[in-house]
Amino acid sequence: MNAYAPILVLGALAAAFAIGSVAMAALTGPKRYNRAKLDAYECGIEPTPQPVGGGRFPIKYYLTAMLFIVFDIEIVFLYPWAVSFDSLGIFGLVEMVLFIATVFVAYAYVWRRGGLEWD
Repeated sequence: MNAYAPILVLGALAAAFAIGSVAMAALTGPKRYNRAKLDAYECGIEPTPQPVGGGRFPIKYYLTAMLFIVFDIEIVFLYPWAVSFDSLGIFGLVEMVLFIATVFVAYAYVWRRGGLEWD
């Protein structure tokens, strides 16, 4: 248990700091609310009423997010390879070249299909 004591103390300090910061902000912050402060903020654009069903949302946002996640996760696989590069030898180099080629083919496909264009 002595080995975990510093971790527990650090966790307790982090939690105390987070809770203390929120509490101090609530206690010391200004409390002058008006109608403009309680309205939704949409980058300076006046909020427009939404249809009952939620309306249509462009799928381009979701596609961009999915592309970011896919390519980000693929690139994360480069870090363990870079750490153990010396012990893998030529086999590791060939496998990583194949992996990067696969990622590049996927990137070129998305680029060619217009997935990176923001209209």
